[in-house]
This record gives sequence, C-alpha cells and structure tokens, in this order.
Amino acid sequence: MDPLRTHSRSLSVNHPRSINRRTFLHHAVIGASAPLILSAAGKALGRPAAGDRLTLGVIGMGKRGHNVMRSFMSHKEVQVVAISEVEPTRLEFNRQFVDTQYSQMTDSGAYKGCATYTDFRDLLERKDIDAVLIATPDHWHAIPAIRAANAGMDIFCEKPLSLTIHEARMMANAAKANNVVFQTGSQQRSECGGRFHRACELVRNGRIGKLTKIIAGVGGASRPCDLPGEPMPEGVHWDMWLGQAPERPYNQILCPQGVHDHYPAWRDFKEYSGGGMTDWGAHHFDIAQWALDMDESGPVEIIPPELSDEKLLTYVYANGVQLVKGHANGVKFIGTEGTIEVNRDFFQADPEELANDPIGESEIHLYKANNHVGNFLECVRSRQDPICTAEIGARSVTVCHLGNMAFWSKRRLRWNPKTERFIDDAEADTWLDRERRDPWKDLA
Repeated sequence: MDPLRTHSRSLSVNHPRSINRRTFLHHAVIGASAPLILSAAGKALGRPAAGDRLTLGVIGMGKRGHNVMRSFMSHKEVQVVAISEVEPTRLEFNRQFVDTQYSQMTDSGAYKGCATYTDFRDLLERKDIDAVLIATPDHWHAIPAIRAANAGMDIFCEKPLSLTIHEARMMANAAKANNVVFQTGSQQRSECGGRFHRACELVRNGRIGKLTKIIAGVGGASRPCDLPGEPMPEGVHWDMWLGQAPERPYNQILCPQGVHDHYPAWRDFKEYSGGGMTDWGAHHFDIAQWALDMDESGPVEIIPPELSDEKLLTYVYANGVQLVKGHANGVKFIGTEGTIEVNRDFFQADPEELANDPIGESEIHLYKANNHVGNFLECVRSRQDPICTAEIGARSVTVCHLGNMAFWSKRRLRWNPKTERFIDDAEADTWLDRERRDPWKDLA
C-alpha cells in the first residue's frame, strides 16, 4: 500500500463533516449566561480559531481510553465534544475531566460542553463529530468502527483491531469504502524512540543478509470465560458491556466498578479478546509484518507448538521466513549475516556497527511518524493514509487470530492470505467469525 495514498473525500465547506465549518462551542452551555464562544479565549492562549478545530467523540472510558483521550487533548486543534461509557462513575469522571480542562480557556472559568452517552449509537448519530476514538474492550471494536466509517467519521481504533478475522476484514473494507482516515493503535510503528522503525528499515534493506527467522515475544491464547456471577453495581449497563458476546452474569474482573488504574482481565477470555496473543501480537507481530513487507498479506502455514520443531508456535511465510512466538518481550530478527533485537527500551545489533549504518537515498525508506495520535491528526487534515491503516491492522490481527486457532485446535493450518481462507479446510473456515447475540448480529 502506498503510505501517501490520498483519500478522495473532499474537505470542502459543503462536506457534511468538514472540519473547516465547526463552531467550537456549538453544544456548550456556559453557566446560565448566553453562550460564550471559546475561540476568543483560545486565540489568547495560542489555540487555533474555532473553524480549524477537529471535534472528537470517545467510545470507551477505561484506563486506556482516558489516557489516549488525554493525548488527543494535548493537540490544541482537538476538541472532545462527547464521550460514551457503560459504567456511570467512569463516564462522569471523564466528563468532569474534559470540562475542567476546557474551562481553563474561558473568561468565566466554566465550561459544560462535553456530552455523555451510555449507548455509543447516540454519539454516532451526531452530525458535528469529525472523528472518534474507540478504546472499548476488543469485542466492541468492530461494530462502532464500521458504523462510524459508514457515518463518514475518521477513526482511531485501539489495537488489537478485532475479535475475529471476519470483523477485521469488514472494518478494513468499511474504512476503504467510505474514504475515511483510520489509524490502528499499534503505536510501536510511530513511537518508542523510533527503534522498531529503525530495525525494520535495516532488515528491509538487507543489512542482516537474507532474513530467515523472526522471534516475537507475545502472550498466550485466551480461554473460555468461567468467572462466577457477582452482585452488579448500581448503574452499570451490563447488557451493553456484553454486546455481541454470550449472556452471562456480571463479574468485576470483566467490568471493574469506578475509575481504575489497571487494564482489566477481560483480555484473558475468548468471548471478549484473543488474550496475550492478540494484545501483544498486535504490537510485535505487527512489527514482524512490517519488516517482512507483508502489510497486505500474511503467513501461509501456522504450526502449533505440539507439531513444531522448536515446540513453539511457528508461522511460515511464502518466502520461507519463519515467525516464532517467543517469550522475551520484543522482536528479534535473524539473518544470514547478522541479527537485530529490539523492544521499547532496547536496540542491539550484531554486528554492532549496524545500529548506526545510514540508509542511503536510493534505498527503502519506511513511512516515518514520531507520534501516533499526531500522525492520525495530520492525515485527517491531508487525507493521506496514516502509518497503521485499518488494512494493516486487519492483517496484523489476523496473524494473531491464526495463532490462537492453531493453539486451540492443536492442528497445522494452511492459510491463503489472498483469499483470507484456509486451504482445503472447511471446518477451520467456520472459525473466521462467531455468532453474535441480538441485537448485534449485523456489524453495520
């Protein structure tokens, strides 16, 4: 995919979601007085005029949603106008946080412009929202993302992209069909001091010779949820939290009460997530795909630990390169003439001089970004593809899902990355999607 492919969607003032026609306080009510236009105060603080702002809705206000929302708010052109969350304490906490931040830019010191919703569909019905941040549990990524794309909103969706391979394909298709900018939240491509970018660029330019193996440290597969039922806190919209997943009693491990400073363990259970395989695979397998130049492809064979020579989950690509699920956090590239090992805080090359070997002008230069949220915002303005599109995110999470399927089935699987189907394996093809509970059977 051309990283600079320009989206055809116009940003003229006549477009229903043009960011050039916004009024910053369109939905704000400041105290009991007449509405105050914040742009005047904003200009004094060096913020852009109201018409240059991008309005953002946030779906999912747990720890990750709050932190990424703060990253968005650190960019002065962004205004958070609406948030959605099923747990009432988190919803109110984040509303107050947003209003408090913006109140500091008003003469009166008051601001009440952040709307709250327990049902994300109400947020998506608004015509004044330019983009959405989706930071829900994994089983709640596909439906809001597809519906946001169909509504013409640009999308920043947390990784891993989806709960199933079918969902990932539908999300990528919706982004393309609607010409929206879509950033998957696999931020290692943009951040971490550029270490992963540097490693992939060196590998792609043959600095370690012919690449033969990649070892990526990711977690294990998810398992069926067996948590007992617990009394449900007042106000929690539990049925909405479950969404497409099978009905089951409330448990605080899945949906903690109140504002919390941890990542809940719904990730461990296959009804809601792919476990550590998708949670970290959406980072490290994503980097492996990048180094392999497989952003629009994937492996052709998946071998479970029981059947692999190394007793580790192993992927085989059409070019013969093996991707092995390792244990150490990070990614190690092994070639015929050297190795590179990298994680978020570490970069080591053998031979050592590779670390500072410059990439020539005529060599392969990978897409460069220094801030994942910032890259998304730049692309919303330019209508170019961000560094980790829906297609890239779909392909990377497919690698993760394929690994889980090999773990669960203990079978060697053959995969066609062009058709995104298993080869001569009708049973495995049934694993590409899952039955969804009413009223969420239709992704769109």
